[in-house]
Amino acid sequence: MTASASDADRTDGTDGTDGTDRTDGTDRRPAARLALDAHTWREIAHLLLNLPVSLFGFTYVFTVVLVSGVLTVTVVGLPLLAVCLLGARQLGKLERARARALLGLRVEEPTPLPIARGGGPVQRLWLALKDPVGWRTLLYDLIRLPWGVLTFAVVLVSLFVLWPVLPFIARGLANADRAMVRGLLSPSDELERRIAELESDRGVVVDTAAADLRRIERDLHDGAQARLVNLAMGLGLAKEKLLEDPDTAAEMVAEAHGEVKLALQELRDLARGIHPAVLTDRGLDAALSSVASRCTVPVRVTADLPERPAAAIEGIAYFTVSELLQNISKHSGARSASVEVWRSEDRLLIQVLDDGRGGARLDGGSGMRGLADRLGAVDGLFVVDSPVGGPTVVTAELPWRARTGTE
Repeated sequence: MTASASDADRTDGTDGTDGTDRTDGTDRRPAARLALDAHTWREIAHLLLNLPVSLFGFTYVFTVVLVSGVLTVTVVGLPLLAVCLLGARQLGKLERARARALLGLRVEEPTPLPIARGGGPVQRLWLALKDPVGWRTLLYDLIRLPWGVLTFAVVLVSLFVLWPVLPFIARGLANADRAMVRGLLSPSDELERRIAELESDRGVVVDTAAADLRRIERDLHDGAQARLVNLAMGLGLAKEKLLEDPDTAAEMVAEAHGEVKLALQELRDLARGIHPAVLTDRGLDAALSSVASRCTVPVRVTADLPERPAAAIEGIAYFTVSELLQNISKHSGARSASVEVWRSEDRLLIQVLDDGRGGARLDGGSGMRGLADRLGAVDGLFVVDSPVGGPTVVTAELPWRARTGTE
């Protein structure tokens, strides 16, 4: 009976030999799965591809250096090297794409060379020859050949001999590959940021210059030009009446004389808006004192400058203070204000303070945003601290550049 029961147990599978539980019949066998996950296989594929890719890259670099070096004594050597550097950029682009697809490494593409805007042939040639991206790509391809041989051999042997630890080997080698790509094929963050800033600042400068030209044209058309036209018409009528009605002609000439004075005053104001003569002749201290005297709020001006800065920096500082004092006159409701200007190492610092109602913002429509953009275009800084209820403190920084002998 006992043997029969045991046989029955083995025949109905309740002893667990067929992989089912004795009580509930559930399957206890582990699910079938790959020994390595997809991410590890992609890393292995990248490491195995290192050898053929590095062979091609090393051959390209060796050919570039050899042929360009031999032909440097001729007129085609440097142009050929420039073309090869442009080709190296494309090799770097392919390597970044391979790292992105197989290693999951996201590397930003460098800024394209502005060959089309490089000027003449010599400037374009020099622009290509000094391209740091192309040179770093050549260096990357040069050092990759021994690394490609090493990674190919290690991974290939590990596939058959060391497969239990292959994921760890692949991960370590792939991390070294990631470091090489980041170090040699990624753009310089600071350089790229600086290029983007300069491109943006160039647009701001162009827009500001165009706006200034439109303002000058509008002021001339609506002010002095219209007044001079009326003056010419008045003098013409006075000429006609000179013989038949001398008294009326004299009155018309007197009116024309007054129009001339007003036209001259408007032209002086316009010239002051372009570049005041007092700024050119006497410097920033006197110019700021002059603009402060026209403010409707009493302004105390303190300027501590051992020497005059460059004319461009001096002009920006003057118009910044002038615009801020106009805002104080129109919008602040202040009883007093102060302007301080001083130099700190390689920066020109400006601070304008008023005891008005506060609440000034860069997007408040009072020209603050335009001032910030204008200062940013020359590597300056513009900060507004204006809580509701006041006081308002505006700090501006400009790079200090010494005045040259021609200014």
